[in-house]
Amino acid sequence: MKNNIAIIGGSGFIGTKLAGRLLDAGHSTRIIDKAESRVYPELWIKGDVRDRHSLPSALEGCDVIYNLAAEHRDDVMPRSLYYDVNVGGAENVCQAAEELGVKKIIFTSSVAVYGFTEKETDESGELRPFNDYGRTKLEAEKVYRGWQEKSGARSLTIVRPTVVFGEGNRGNVYNLLNRIASGKFLMVGNGRNHKSMAYVGNVVSFLEFALRFGPGIHLFNYIDKPDLDMNSLVSLVNEKIGNGREKLFRLPYRLGYAGGLVFDAASRLTGKKYPISSIRIKKFCSDTQFTSYRIRETGFTPPYSLEEGLHRTIRYEFLRPRTGPDILFHTE
Repeated sequence: MKNNIAIIGGSGFIGTKLAGRLLDAGHSTRIIDKAESRVYPELWIKGDVRDRHSLPSALEGCDVIYNLAAEHRDDVMPRSLYYDVNVGGAENVCQAAEELGVKKIIFTSSVAVYGFTEKETDESGELRPFNDYGRTKLEAEKVYRGWQEKSGARSLTIVRPTVVFGEGNRGNVYNLLNRIASGKFLMVGNGRNHKSMAYVGNVVSFLEFALRFGPGIHLFNYIDKPDLDMNSLVSLVNEKIGNGREKLFRLPYRLGYAGGLVFDAASRLTGKKYPISSIRIKKFCSDTQFTSYRIRETGFTPPYSLEEGLHRTIRYEFLRPRTGPDILFHTE
């Protein structure tokens, strides 16, 4: 069945990829975002989840709402933006859906709701967010659950992706790949910690797959397996690029964390944002492993393996000839 779909936050990295997939499948698609879509300007309607009065007119006529809009960086200021966008935005989306009679919402949350976790945390894992992003994503989930529980005919899908990477994204994974490819990568810690990742082509495939879910609440983590440890990821990137680098410079974790604290202090004194911080060092050196038994139960099959997703990204970013300007997304 073809749907009339609105993607809130659709001008960003995941939203743009999702819009393309939905259009290819024949769905009527519109993008609602405070920033104009650089790929699909003809589909763009200016809108902000913080402005509850603008949403009903932007959403009128749609029967499915995707909400991808979020404040998610580590250094958002003022911190109240996390709550205004992530929680207040959810309340405004639900109010608009109620006014318009929309019965299906698909919401992208995050594995950040689990905080620092045990290995292989699934959807039943304890919810212990450690930062404003994770806390507000969890609060937003509660808002959407409240909307769904008002009517048994409503369908709510909550997808909690792990870190997402792919072609054109200028987030943390790209920065890591770029440092490895340039030969300037410094390993903090022993490199044996594992990281769950998700390729954007698979994430948007699952988000489209979620259109088939009926009334009720459907909750999923999204991860592409197998998880790689940092040493294996470095080796894979070097192999794909063919730079032949084998020597890897390492910095003990305690020294790296102390350096992050120095940058924290400098940031407080100067008001500047730095790419290094104590929380980023801690996150980099931690095991962040997730799994999803619920996705397996749906029968969904991702179109790409994790290694193929990495290969496609590496080829796009570091191996292809440049023939014109790229569309880049700074998302982390």
